Amino acid sequence: MALYVKLKKNRGLTSFFYEKRRKNIFFRVHIIRRENMILKISNLNFSYGEKKILSNVDIYFKENKIYGLIGNNGVGKTTLFNLLKNTYKYKGTIKLDNKNITNNDIMMIHSIPNLPEYLTGREYLKYFLKLQRVEIDILEIIKLVNFKESDLDKLIKEYSHGMKNKIELLTILIVNPKIILLDEPLSNIDIITQEEIKVVLNILKRNHIIIISTHIIDLAFDLCDEIILMNNTKLTRITKNKNIILKGLRNIYD
Repeated sequence: MALYVKLKKNRGLTSFFYEKRRKNIFFRVHIIRRENMILKISNLNFSYGEKKILSNVDIYFKENKIYGLIGNNGVGKTTLFNLLKNTYKYKGTIKLDNKNITNNDIMMIHSIPNLPEYLTGREYLKYFLKLQRVEIDILEIIKLVNFKESDLDKLIKEYSHGMKNKIELLTILIVNPKIILLDEPLSNIDIITQEEIKVVLNILKRNHIIIISTHIIDLAFDLCDEIILMNNTKLTRITKNKNIILKGLRNIYD
């Protein structure tokens, strides 16, 4: 069954293709082609008062990969995401293909989903689609993340953490930003939902830059193409080898 998305704007998702089999769910997402996007951070410095969070950071991220940002709680992973979204003032440069990042370029799924809990899932998705000027049948798009139709008319405040994550993921599919940030996205959700979200993320990484913050080593090793260690105000790229990753993390968890 093919799902077609008609856009009034010439940007973002142009079509979905969905196929469900007995044991597995497969997705193909057709998007506007982007050529070799690079997110480059140069000489980045940021402090909270007297506390140094990032010091002279130089690193880059490329499309078609999922990056795992690992660090202990309070090290500044969420702060880094907010810097990428230009929420705080900082010293240094953050560029996407040598240009400043715009609001349309980047979206974030929060560790605590940021959704209006007084609306139903259907009401929120209808509002969001109207806001983005996208025409699509909600009953079709929810299949992309295996969201049950029977849950659409429940208040969002009644949703589980995983259900809220799926709604946020749908908004990302609709907007189709170039950079996708996920702050502890698979924490506190059941294994089945984790696997469903992993399928979508592995498709989304095509022509996108995806960065996931997590403190779960096995998740980063399983899902991510590259691992970035955040510690002592620095970001360090670590070879994707479990023994090397564990060695690099030892000074965090000791």
